Amino acid sequence: MQLVVGRIGRAHGIKGELTVEVRTDEPELRLAPGAVLTTDPASTGPLTIESGRVHSGRLLLRFVGVRDRNAAEALRNTLLIAEIDPEQLPDAPDEFYDHQLIDLDVVTVDGAEVGRITEISHLPSQDLFIIERPDGSEVLVPFVEEIVTEIDLDEQRAVIDPPPGLIDDRAEIASAREAENDGDPGRPAEDAG
Repeated sequence: MQLVVGRIGRAHGIKGELTVEVRTDEPELRLAPGAVLTTDPASTGPLTIESGRVHSGRLLLRFVGVRDRNAAEALRNTLLIAEIDPEQLPDAPDEFYDHQLIDLDVVTVDGAEVGRITEISHLPSQDLFIIERPDGSEVLVPFVEEIVTEIDLDEQRAVIDPPPGLIDDRAEIASAREAENDGDPGRPAEDAG
């Protein structure tokens, strides 16, 4: 099975180093020196990692055969893909590979059907489930413990406890004026003077 583990960014310096947007929870394993990665587009690979280091919070990699800025810039926006055993699981019990989560049915804690996970979006602040609803629309659900309460791979489902308004239009909005009017927005506030 193939997993996208990174995306090549800008060249760093003039000696062929590149910034890499990490897309794996195990960069020390997947992006280690000696790792051979296939690429998308395929014509730019395979690439073998020669060395890596962290500089100002960014991962910098050097690939075998990439010796100057021009060669490095030619690789920009290339996806790095690692081959893994489909039976391999992450070390921590509360971690999952994307392929384990794609196509899981999503239900709320009270059993209401939400849809099916079609994609995982990896953002800098958090990951998001992209869920296709039965009507074909999509909803984005943050993959955080407070909202995603259970992942059951045996039952092929994810259980969520969404806050009001996340998956429906029934958001609870309370303004100071409504509170003063005992929740009746049509009644003007009484003058205390």
